[in-house]
Amino acid sequence: MMMNTKVFSIAGLLAALALLFAVNILSSSVFTAARVDLTENRLFTLSEGTRKILAGLEEPITIRLYLSEHLVRNLPAINSYATRIKGLLDEYGRASNGMVEVHIIDPEPFSEDEDRAVGYGLTGVPLEGGDEKLYMGLVGTNSVDDEDIIPFLSTSRESFIEYDITRMVYNLSSPELPVIGLLTGLPINGMGPQAALRGVSAPAWAVMEQVEKLFEVQTIEADAAQIPEEVDVLLLVHPKQLGDSTLYAIDQFVLAGGRALVFIDPHSESEQAPPQAMPMLPATRKSELAKLFTAWGVESDPEKVVGDLQIAAKVRMQRQQQILTIDYPVWLNALPELFDQDDTVTAELGNITFASAGYIQPLETATTTFRPLIQTTENAALFEAKRLLDPNADPQELLRDYVPVGHAMVLAARIEGPVKSAFPDGPPPVEAKAGDAAPGASSDQDKDAEKQPREHLTESRDDINVIVVADTDILADRFWVQVQEFLGNRIAIPSAANGAFMVNALDNLVGSNDLISVRNRGSFIRPFQRVNALRREAELEFRQKEQELMLRLDETEQRLVELEESKQGGESSLILSPEQQQELVRFRQEKIAIRKDLRDVRRNLRRDIDRLDTRLKFINIALIPILIGIGGLVAGLWRIRRRRYHAGTPAH
Repeated sequence: MMMNTKVFSIAGLLAALALLFAVNILSSSVFTAARVDLTENRLFTLSEGTRKILAGLEEPITIRLYLSEHLVRNLPAINSYATRIKGLLDEYGRASNGMVEVHIIDPEPFSEDEDRAVGYGLTGVPLEGGDEKLYMGLVGTNSVDDEDIIPFLSTSRESFIEYDITRMVYNLSSPELPVIGLLTGLPINGMGPQAALRGVSAPAWAVMEQVEKLFEVQTIEADAAQIPEEVDVLLLVHPKQLGDSTLYAIDQFVLAGGRALVFIDPHSESEQAPPQAMPMLPATRKSELAKLFTAWGVESDPEKVVGDLQIAAKVRMQRQQQILTIDYPVWLNALPELFDQDDTVTAELGNITFASAGYIQPLETATTTFRPLIQTTENAALFEAKRLLDPNADPQELLRDYVPVGHAMVLAARIEGPVKSAFPDGPPPVEAKAGDAAPGASSDQDKDAEKQPREHLTESRDDINVIVVADTDILADRFWVQVQEFLGNRIAIPSAANGAFMVNALDNLVGSNDLISVRNRGSFIRPFQRVNALRREAELEFRQKEQELMLRLDETEQRLVELEESKQGGESSLILSPEQQQELVRFRQEKIAIRKDLRDVRRNLRRDIDRLDTRLKFINIALIPILIGIGGLVAGLWRIRRRRYHAGTPAH
């Protein structure tokens, strides 16, 4: 019987080993595409928008990751980030059914691969203590050799990595970009009227740099009489004192099915004040589209600015030679809970900042649907916009005059539904423009006038779709992004989701919703929240004691200095009295004791953290194997007991 048991045990062990090898071979060949993403934010799972774009690919796309693997091996943080990027790219290849080919290239120094990386415009980052450069950039190409480049995959854009890669694939699969018609009263595209008069150029705002990566932007003059037919979405930023001809062009564009994204403002802090030498320029900083808004079923008061102390930004001000930090009620930091989470434009966005924004509200006679996208809390208040024109105004006066209106104010809204024309009697008379050609002279405008006029629309062909935002400073760099120069490249590091909101809105109005869901993946970095909490608790507990000890130490050192100096006052002072000598010794001993207490306090700052670290190490290194061992031992004893029972010799 014992011999049979040994034979069965050996046979069972061999069968288990054979089964293990068979399972490994089968899984490596059959289940290579199987993935389980157990991360909280599904960081390694492609979003639905990305999968739709990949499923719609009609031509192959090649993505080359130039990664200096021989260098990142010695940089743990960068190596971990690079590993995640490679895993994400591998998912792109799988989800596209082979339409996205991924190649990983290690550009060795002075190799042809490094020459190609430089030729593509990738950025090589020099490392300390060596002559080599670190490459970690992406090059995407399609079948007609169009290129899209990410010069360097900076860790500062870690949470946007899927969006950046998907945008690359989208751009390469859709060579013809949607056209955005930009009509602006601000230098958002890099050149304002005053800068033009001075012959000075300025870079485009960061939000426009993002827009131009996804869309073709066509500038429309403020006196345009027609919106070009190729324009898909009309982007109106701070439209000031537009003539009837331009308003009519916008009206007809929207009625014909064109989409519009409108930014108005009762007080644009981004608009430069006119110089003294140019009094003909308007002093007001407001913009409005009252005539069109009435037709669309909304209204806005261009004389009122919205404030909200509950979401107010903190600013510094100088008063009586003191620097004070106060809540500035007209600078708002709108939180995600104030957004419409059911609308793809505002869903899953972070905070959005506003500065001296206005409000919009529906008219009672509206035929459209008014859907708030972003609003204030119910603690909002209204101020006269003209109060902000005075640069010497005291911000604290706004706090003293703060009176809540008792309900939320809408900062951004979507307007949908059928509308009638704001010009029911047809197109307005042609306006004469300064500098028009003399009678009989030929001009481009005359040629445009000779074109066949478009049919006048008295009502919308279908439901209109317009998004209105009652602030223009939402787009200004200083309120939401920090732009840095990095080795000749401009890198935008956002502190708020203003730019994402702008791109979301344009994406939605163009009709491309697929990119919206991949705007932000969340961070791969998972901090030890319990460790951080312990650190904060320890600092609060011991910081006060440390400050008390430091104060005692300063007082003790001051007394020691005074006693030492008393010996230098003359020959009679060279000898201290016994009481002074005892006091000197006592102070020196107290100084040593205080310094020891300080070391103990600072050591205690780490004590609880070290204990938690020890527990975590025990759980990960020892406890799990111990539990597995105990489980195996229990299973073994149970098998022995069961075998004895079946052999007819039950255990006692």
